[in-house]
Amino acid sequence: MLPVRKTSKMRKRARRSHQAISAVHLISCPQCGTAKLPHCACGNCGYVNQHTRLKQEDEE
Repeated sequence: MLPVRKTSKMRKRARRSHQAISAVHLISCPQCGTAKLPHCACGNCGYVNQHTRLKQEDEE
């Protein structure tokens, strides 16, 4: 079945307005200074907060 009327550019773009990609928010790790996601462990040193630190195995 064919559409009854043509969808205008404005209506099409308004429908897709929420699909925009947002930028990733990164913060610097307080221990080593590398970029990391907030509320996540640092990939470089394993630091989470003052009382918690994840152990990482060294790759050889």
